[in-house]
Amino acid sequence: MTKTEDFYSFRHGQFGITVLTDGYIKLGGEIFAPEANPAEREAILLSLGGGNGSAHAQSNIPLIDTGTEFILVDVGAGDRFQPSEGKLEENLADIGVESQEITIVVISHAHPDHLWGMVKHDGSLRFPNARYFISREEWDFWMGERGENLPEALQPFVAGARRDLQAISDRVTLVDDGDEIVPGLRVLATPGHTAGHISLELEGDNPLIITVDASASEVVSMQHPEWSFGFDMDPKTAVKTRRILLDQAVSKDAKLLGFHWTYPGVGRIERNGNAYRFIAVATPSGET
Repeated sequence: MTKTEDFYSFRHGQFGITVLTDGYIKLGGEIFAPEANPAEREAILLSLGGGNGSAHAQSNIPLIDTGTEFILVDVGAGDRFQPSEGKLEENLADIGVESQEITIVVISHAHPDHLWGMVKHDGSLRFPNARYFISREEWDFWMGERGENLPEALQPFVAGARRDLQAISDRVTLVDDGDEIVPGLRVLATPGHTAGHISLELEGDNPLIITVDASASEVVSMQHPEWSFGFDMDPKTAVKTRRILLDQAVSKDAKLLGFHWTYPGVGRIERNGNAYRFIAVATPSGET
């Protein structure tokens, strides 16, 4: 777990970015790499700082400062999913930003670790003054028949998504691929992990792509881009999307920021045969 004084900040074009954290979730090797054999899985977990069948997946949440807006990409899980999460609000306060100062929240997708921090237990919004953005496809999936038709084991995900999306229904904007959230911050449709999953691209000398769960691991997604992630709802589409996104990142020499990557989850990638190699920032206080 990163310490608050180590929060990684950098400038990208017109934007100031601080990578906060909501904590981490503990995941088994079968989630990180469902197609891997047992030996491959354990090697992957060790490379992620875990082992003995599991590893921690960080919840890296970017705070984007435009000068006039404070933008969060996802809101974490609150204390509703795993006990190791729910740190976002206190970490915001530690850098001098109160929850009332957040003006925009972009929801990448409606899985618990990205959405369930939306509403406090008293029913109030954690970020009461924000405007909210989510893809039209994602909203329609969880709020419509497709959500109702998911297997019984996933119905708690549906109930949680509907609880939190309904809470913002009077202040939400539904977006599509290519739409701008603010000037210079553009929606990238990256379906597969969920039906309407989105990533974000920020303008700069080279773009910054916030991949969220379109690339769930800086190890597995790079070394084995043909493998799925255990929570991918449409694995075949997710693999295709991942390849397209990573190829675009290489061709544009883009900087990447990943949600579940080892903190701070920022770096670049290069091709490595039919796969990729992730080149991370050196430390939370400086870049390579």
